Amino acid sequence: MSGEDMQQVFRLAMRRVASTVAIVSAQHDGEQHGTTATSVTSISMEPPSLLVCFNQASRLHHFLHEQERFCINMLHTSNLDVAKIFSSNATASERFAVGDWRQNAEGVPYLADAQASLFCGKEQEINYGSHTIFIGRVVQALAREDISPLVYRDGRYGAVAPDMVPVK
Repeated sequence: MSGEDMQQVFRLAMRRVASTVAIVSAQHDGEQHGTTATSVTSISMEPPSLLVCFNQASRLHHFLHEQERFCINMLHTSNLDVAKIFSSNATASERFAVGDWRQNAEGVPYLADAQASLFCGKEQEINYGSHTIFIGRVVQALAREDISPLVYRDGRYGAVAPDMVPVK
């Protein structure tokens, strides 16, 4: 299989993976930036840590590279409008005008009504191919009581069934 064919098959395979939608947000030199991400994974409970991957050509990559703190906002189904604007070509000011955005004591922007907001201190950056893996140690966490994560699969937003049926 050629490299181009493998990329196409890989892309199709990944479209079949349902992921919770997140917005990774950061601030650098007084400028806020954020974008949607589905490549977010917990790494460890001790220490509590996450990884997120971004293309090295993306604007947020620059912000994460320059900044020591960032927030991973896991979205609730009620945050669909926020997900849509953050995945569009809207400017940073247009993006942060949608939703209840606030700043923590370090000035990191977070979505107040997200499913969860995980504030991270950057621990490590690993370049791999066209992307960089950013590893963050969770230093503060906020979680919404009602559980209804916004998920993304095959190019569409959706929700998890409220009463999940166990697989036997």
